[in-house]
Amino acid sequence: MKKIYVVDDERSILDALEFMLVEEGYQVKTSSKGYELLRLKSDLPDLIVLDLLLSGEDGRQICKKLKMQENTRNIPIVMISAHPNVMHSVKECGADDFIPKPFDMHELLTVVSKYCDTPSN
Repeated sequence: MKKIYVVDDERSILDALEFMLVEEGYQVKTSSKGYELLRLKSDLPDLIVLDLLLSGEDGRQICKKLKMQENTRNIPIVMISAHPNVMHSVKECGADDFIPKPFDMHELLTVVSKYCDTPSN
């Protein structure tokens, strides 16, 4: 079972994403704190869905740090944000994909399966 770690500071988004992804057969862990991703050492996820702007944290900085760490650099990161004009800065921080909020659930599932359901994963 593929594991997805979702980080967003809006509880309603976390709950909706968790419900939808579990229904699709994924194992899901959620958090409202981006710094928790930087503590990942074992039981790593197959994909991270990360909000761009978290309370007191910039998801782009977290993404950069994850992409620099040996144990997390190869985990795909999909960033989500209500700010649609951030595509360039999202790519610069090393994110693998971007989905603007509000997002269509089918679009999100398509992007998730792109990273979680490929033979190399």
